[in-house]
Amino acid sequence: MSINPNEDTEFNDALRKHGIIPPREPTPPSPSPPPSPTLEEMLEDYTPSELKELSEDAPDDETERLIAAHRRQRIALERNAEKKARFGRVYPIGRDDYTREVTDASKINEEDDDDEKGTGVICFLYKDGIPRSERTFEHIRALAARYPRTKFVSIVGDKCIPNLPDSRIPMLIIYRKGEIRNQVIAWGSDRERRSEELEAILIMTGAVDVPDVPPEQRRDDDDSDDDDSEDRRDPSARTRSAATSTNGRTQKNIRRSGDDEDDSDFEFDL
Repeated sequence: MSINPNEDTEFNDALRKHGIIPPREPTPPSPSPPPSPTLEEMLEDYTPSELKELSEDAPDDETERLIAAHRRQRIALERNAEKKARFGRVYPIGRDDYTREVTDASKINEEDDDDEKGTGVICFLYKDGIPRSERTFEHIRALAARYPRTKFVSIVGDKCIPNLPDSRIPMLIIYRKGEIRNQVIAWGSDRERRSEELEAILIMTGAVDVPDVPPEQRRDDDDSDDDDSEDRRDPSARTRSAATSTNGRTQKNIRRSGDDEDDSDFEFDL
């Protein structure tokens, strides 16, 4: 008679008792339920105006104080983010503007920037009529609006670098603190690229700063109380995973010979 040692029978229990068959494997414990979210975690998804309504409906004074404190902290973060949002669009430049609008602009620190990280500047070299260039330009415009702390500039490729071949278009030169952090050449020439791929490069090179506050839909606050004037609207942003800024060194500098004494300080590794 064949015996199934995995069956839960009295006969098998007797065999196990005498060591004839191995003991049954212990039943794995049921997983513990996830811990309940804290009040602070639950409040993360609310806007300042919604937090005000919650505090008014709080069941006790202690909860009301906690919600009010979280709301004040959120408003302070959003004010700081709005103050740092200096750009928000793509700025067309000419060749003579390059040093001022790109290299020097990347050396400017944000207000209250104790780390002196400078400003991320992305110079986009393009050419009309090239599909991958036009598609990338659309992505650049969207990223400029999404990351208003970063400066995005655009210039026709051969107006920036004489005789720049179309095969290198589109091209991006990424600066921070006066240094070239990265160069992206012929983006999208191998295959159609998504905006998220370009965004990831900008984040990893430290060209863009991930928002400090969670995303919220921009909306009007109709409350006219004096203490609510600061949250008339909530800034618009998209949640982004935190990324580490890479402190890349400046790439090899090649200055074109015979340049005039104008504002055209180019540093390219071509």
